[in-house]
Amino acid sequence: MVFNTRVTRILGIKYPIFQGGMAWASNPELVAAVSNAGGLGILGAGGLNGRELSIQIERVRQLTSRPFGVNLYYLNPNIEEQKRVVLEYAPPVVTVGAGNPGKDIPLFKEKGIKVIPVVATVDFGRRMEKLGADMLIAEGYEAGGHVGEITTMALVPQLVDRVSIPVVAAGGIADGRGFVAALALGAEGVQMGTRFLASEECHIHQKYKEAILKAKDRSTIVTGHPSGIRVRVIKNQLARKFVELVERGASVEELETLGMGALRKAVLLGDVNMGSLMAGQISGLINEIKPAAKIIEEIIAEAGEVILKLNDTIVREEDNG
Repeated sequence: MVFNTRVTRILGIKYPIFQGGMAWASNPELVAAVSNAGGLGILGAGGLNGRELSIQIERVRQLTSRPFGVNLYYLNPNIEEQKRVVLEYAPPVVTVGAGNPGKDIPLFKEKGIKVIPVVATVDFGRRMEKLGADMLIAEGYEAGGHVGEITTMALVPQLVDRVSIPVVAAGGIADGRGFVAALALGAEGVQMGTRFLASEECHIHQKYKEAILKAKDRSTIVTGHPSGIRVRVIKNQLARKFVELVERGASVEELETLGMGALRKAVLLGDVNMGSLMAGQISGLINEIKPAAKIIEEIIAEAGEVILKLNDTIVREEDNG
């Protein structure tokens, strides 16, 4: 089945499925596998310095000739050198989060790069459209990692109604049912992070993957200071420590110190106790590690089945006599 949306046409991809650009987790092999399967693989610049990012971009280009993207996290201390690398290498797509990329959008677009900000509110999405964004990723509260306050179900249709550029839904999507639901809300594509963490090509530690497979519907929690950055993770010793500090009135600085390097511990060392196991609420739906291409293939197949089943539930008035 083919899903022909503005997202596929603008980006030149077969399926409107993005793999989230997750720091420390979206490695070149995963990115290339997703792009080769017809989706859009996205490198997570995360904690990389400029040289490391350039090496990873070159590696992706060795593994695929298909479109791919780079995600820039604007609160990263290396963001300026990361932006210089992106402008030098000019990947087809850049997704941006945790900051306002307004002044950089014209620079990216001059290089022919499609700019796709990650937004958590309608107002910010409208602002990004006015500044020249090509499309938007509407990321809901269900997502893993850094989250806002509005759910995907509520955010996507409101944003779609207020902007004219394509919207990609993110947060709480891991199968064909979620894919079709996002399209029904008005999105023209989906982005999935947690689902691709549990893929064969993703290089995160096996213990991290196993934590996702063991997760249930209530296994994640949002940590962080109410007035600061909030992060959804799988509950563990670190998450409980965050909650305790918040309840005691800890400052943003204290919480940031606690979380320093915690994602790296989880991804590289497999520390499932004091590592930051970023994952979405949809983790409870994931029970098997598969190749990225198989994940995409099954989502598209299931989406087709869901649409046919929905068609069967529609009864015209004349059919009822």
